[in-house]
Amino acid sequence: MTITADDGFSALKRYIAQTLKIQCSNYKEDYIKRRLLSRMRSTSTATYEEYLKYLHEHEPELELLRNALTINVTEFFRDADVYDLIRKEVMPALFRGRKTIRIWCAGCSTGEEPYSMAMILSDIMAADKTLSGQIFATDIDEVVLKKAKEGIYPEKSMVKLSDSQIHRHFTKLPDGNYQVKPHLQDLIRFRPNDLMSGQPISRFLDMISCRNVTIYFTEKQKDELARTFHAALVPGGYYIMGKTEYLGREVEGLFTPVNSIQKIYTRKN
Repeated sequence: MTITADDGFSALKRYIAQTLKIQCSNYKEDYIKRRLLSRMRSTSTATYEEYLKYLHEHEPELELLRNALTINVTEFFRDADVYDLIRKEVMPALFRGRKTIRIWCAGCSTGEEPYSMAMILSDIMAADKTLSGQIFATDIDEVVLKKAKEGIYPEKSMVKLSDSQIHRHFTKLPDGNYQVKPHLQDLIRFRPNDLMSGQPISRFLDMISCRNVTIYFTEKQKDELARTFHAALVPGGYYIMGKTEYLGREVEGLFTPVNSIQKIYTRKN
């Protein structure tokens, strides 16, 4: 399929912003066009103009487009090496300086990441009753946030969890799915948030995990987000990125690498 000139691309982006509340300008144009072309092939539309007309006439396509643009791919304890470091080094280091910690999981999708963090936090709190924590979990997509808040997952999502973890933190439902137990849900506050708004979900945070999200952003947007995170963290607070992500030259001086391979950094004063 060959798209020439604008073919209604600008109008389609405006409609997406108005209807789905997704700002296409926050993502690389090539990424947006690849996602749109995928849906256009599925709907046998040849131009952005035709696809926009199709969206007006077929409401169910809006949800399919939302899923295509946000690409919510996640799992419990994705990248085990990172979570091992969070469990053995990062959280213990944070608790050496305080009795309570505050964590932001940015771009949390359907909730597997914040619940993975909550499992680690819950185990630490169980071993020392004087410790506590709060996790803020955000995403621009309110549909996936609703799923995350419900905390219901199919059996296949449990593959990386031990029998002990499943027993402690989940309840098996009659339909075979698993429900996150209240003690984990109580640790997390799910909220909508647009990372490109420049407004952090909170201030004075001890850790921010934003993994495999900025790969879709422009270099300028990545730098702006890094500055937002820097301002939201306490001095020495941790910033954790995805393994394929990196800090731009203009902002790399804001953070000190703790583990360059696992992309774990701390905020410089």
